[in-house]
Amino acid sequence: MKRLYLLAAALILVTAGCYTGSRPQHVGSAAKEFTVRDSDHQVSLNQFRGQVVVLNFWATWCPPCTQELPSMMDMQNQLRSRGVVVLGVSIDVDDDAYHRFLKQRSVNFVTVRDPEQKVAGMYGTSGWPESYIIDRQGVLRRKVVGPINWGSPEVMQFLTKL
Repeated sequence: MKRLYLLAAALILVTAGCYTGSRPQHVGSAAKEFTVRDSDHQVSLNQFRGQVVVLNFWATWCPPCTQELPSMMDMQNQLRSRGVVVLGVSIDVDDDAYHRFLKQRSVNFVTVRDPEQKVAGMYGTSGWPESYIIDRQGVLRRKVVGPINWGSPEVMQFLTKL
């Protein structure tokens, strides 16, 4: 029985090395520049150079996205003065539903609608929410898959040290 556990543990360790997890191949390289124009405004990643950017892909109909929204808004409030900015890219198709959501939730960060998912495609986003942390020099430092608590001490410390 003990041998079976050791074999299972060894197998898990070997196969875990094959899993790339939430580290895409382009972490450590320059973030891909983009410009998105929606019905309200035009946003370019380049306009945030010199700040830490949390590039968040999300949708109003995505429960995990709405789950992480309050902590993301709190983090934005706390770290805005320290040069950390959230840039939301919504994949919502329905412009009215998108705007109602933003108003109802009083979203406090820059967000733009990209229903064709051009930017998500550039970044290889395959699920929502998915976030990319970009440092002040425009280098991708981390990919975050799924909802997290953006107000946790570990996340806040990571963001402020970039």
